[in-house]
Amino acid sequence: MIVASRYAKSLIDLAIESKQLEEVRNDMLLVNSVCSQNHDFVKLLESPVVKTDKKLLIFRELFKGKISKLTISFLDLIITKRRENYIYAITKAFDEQYKTIKNIITVKVESAVALDAASKKEILGLIKKTVSGEIELIEKTDPSLIGGFVLTINDSQVDQSVKRKLNDLRKTFSTTENLPSLN
Repeated sequence: MIVASRYAKSLIDLAIESKQLEEVRNDMLLVNSVCSQNHDFVKLLESPVVKTDKKLLIFRELFKGKISKLTISFLDLIITKRRENYIYAITKAFDEQYKTIKNIITVKVESAVALDAASKKEILGLIKKTVSGEIELIEKTDPSLIGGFVLTINDSQVDQSVKRKLNDLRKTFSTTENLPSLN
C-alpha cells in the first residue's frame, strides 16, 4: 500500500535523524502486535462513526508509557489527519523498510513437526551460503505437510513437503495418458 509505505518512510527518516531507530522499531512492533491480536481495535480505528478525539484518547491511553514520545507524536498526527485506518499497514511497511535498511532477510520454514537445533543450524548454514545479511528465521509447524518442509525466502519458495509430492503424484496418475497400457 503506497500511502502506508510513504508514512512508514517518513517515520523511519525521522527516527534515524533523531537516533531512535531501534526504539521506534520496537514501538511499531508493539503497535503491530496489538493490531494483529485485537481485531476490535483495528475496527475502532477504521470506524467513521467514532470521533477522532475519542480515537486519540483511546490510542494514547492504550500506549501511554509503552511507546516513545516520537512514535506517539507521529501516530497522533496520523489520527488527527484522519489516516488512522492506515496504522496497521504502516507498522508492516515500517518493519519491511527497517529490514531493508538493516539488511535483514526473513526466512520462513514450515515443517510438519518442530525443527530440532541441528536442523535449524543446517538450514541456516545453507541459507547463509546463498544470501548476504542477517537472517531472521521464522518457524511454523503445519502437520498437514506430513513431512519435509516449505522454505520461503523473500518471494522465492522451495516446497519439499510430502504433501506436495503426494499431490504431484496424484496429478500424474489422474491423467489417463500417463498410465501404462494393459495390452
